[in-house]
Amino acid sequence: MSKTIYVGNLPFSASEDEVRELFAAHGEVLSVKLISDRETGRPRGFGFVEMDEDAAANAIQALDGSTMGGRSLRVNEARQREDRGPRRGGGGGGRY
Repeated sequence: MSKTIYVGNLPFSASEDEVRELFAAHGEVLSVKLISDRETGRPRGFGFVEMDEDAAANAIQALDGSTMGGRSLRVNEARQREDRGPRRGGGGGGRY
C-alpha cells in the first residue's frame, strides 16, 4: 500500500526530478507532484511524494528538517484536505 507525503518549504527552483532523487535514497518513489499557482504558474514551494508505506516512514524520519537549496524542509504524512464547502462569489457575506 502506498502513502502520500507532504513536502513543504521547497526551494522555488526545485524540480520534480530533484525531489524524486532526494526521496529515492529512502525507497521507490511512485510519483512526485509539485504544486504551482493556478494564475501565475509559479511554484508554491510545496508538493507531494507517493511512496510505499515503509519507505515513506523512513523518508519522513530522515528528511524532515533536512536542507534543500538552503531551505529547511518540512516533511510529514499528507492529510486529507478539509472540505471548505461551496465557493461563493461576491466576497461580503456580512452585514453592512
